[in-house]
Amino acid sequence: METLTGTNATRSDPVAGWQVREDPGADALPRPKGRPAGFDADRFAAELDAVGDQVMSSLGQADADHIRDLVKLQRRLELAGRAALMAGGRVRPMFLVGTTLLSLSKILENMEIGHNVMHGQWDWMRDPEINSTDWDWDNVCPADQWKHTHNHMHHQWTNIRGLDSDIGYGLMRFDPDEQWEPRHRYQPLVFVGLALAFEYGVALHHAENLSVRGEESGQPDSERMAMVFAKMRSQAIKDYAAWPAASLPFGIGAVISSLAGSVVANIVRNLWAFAVIFCGHFPDGVTFFDPEDVEGEAKGDYYRRQVLGSVNFTGGRVMDIMTGNLDHQIEHHIFPDMPANRYSEIQPEIRKICERHGVTYNTRSMRAQFGSVVRKAFTLSRRPA
Repeated sequence: METLTGTNATRSDPVAGWQVREDPGADALPRPKGRPAGFDADRFAAELDAVGDQVMSSLGQADADHIRDLVKLQRRLELAGRAALMAGGRVRPMFLVGTTLLSLSKILENMEIGHNVMHGQWDWMRDPEINSTDWDWDNVCPADQWKHTHNHMHHQWTNIRGLDSDIGYGLMRFDPDEQWEPRHRYQPLVFVGLALAFEYGVALHHAENLSVRGEESGQPDSERMAMVFAKMRSQAIKDYAAWPAASLPFGIGAVISSLAGSVVANIVRNLWAFAVIFCGHFPDGVTFFDPEDVEGEAKGDYYRRQVLGSVNFTGGRVMDIMTGNLDHQIEHHIFPDMPANRYSEIQPEIRKICERHGVTYNTRSMRAQFGSVVRKAFTLSRRPA
């Protein structure tokens, strides 16, 4: 195989589409309202870009092998899990084995593979299969809708009130400055329900988000929702009809095992994805912004907003893989199209740069971060005194 290099890989401008300016100097133009006095946006951006450029110029065969090996592993886990579930009708322990393997397969496909491939992190490989244009993940949210609302809208407007609809997904109050409404009293129940059915919540949220903003030119709401329901139907047929039907030759017990295993695996994947995403966006210490705070922001201001609006959590190499490296949410929001396997490599330098410029770098254990999310979900559900 021809050795791949990153010399021709380019990192897209993360602020494309957002009205930013290349800041000619901290005092040359009035600073955005949200920029603290003394913050050197130019220098901050230059130092972060230097880290990103160094990584992107060094991409090569080892990186390509990483994603291709993960795709192979995920597919083997799924097949092994499906086979074990078929055997689970007669050998009870195989149900647990099959459910575990299938859950791991779905988590790996959604987090480390699907999410990152659809961000364009592997487009530099020019692989006919592993690319952001053609990849369709094992999830009920249509890939095209997710790529637009997540990659373009959420990453561009991160934590800006009224622009980033991912703040609480329009369902929950995680911003204390958001006006309390009577529906928020049910927030703890919504929290649990969304966790259990997270992929469905994401699919409907993205479709509604596009509808409200009219972002999909020429595509009527009915067509957009039809795409969502079509994807839901195809996923249901695969998990709850096709695989159980394939188990029929092994007896009715195998059919029930395959069906139940698919249900449990999807719930496990939903719970895990929910926990990872909410740990990266809503714990204590995240900053929310008003539109006027970011008017005329330079690239350094944009990077600062991404850092302040994101949260990391610790866990090691296994955690990196199982979260799609979103335990490095800060690095992901700075460099969303950088191959995620490199985030742990640059994390120490990114943290030093942030500390040097007085930008809070929020990182704690996953337990601590998720614990604060749960507390906020309950606390902010109450009517303010």
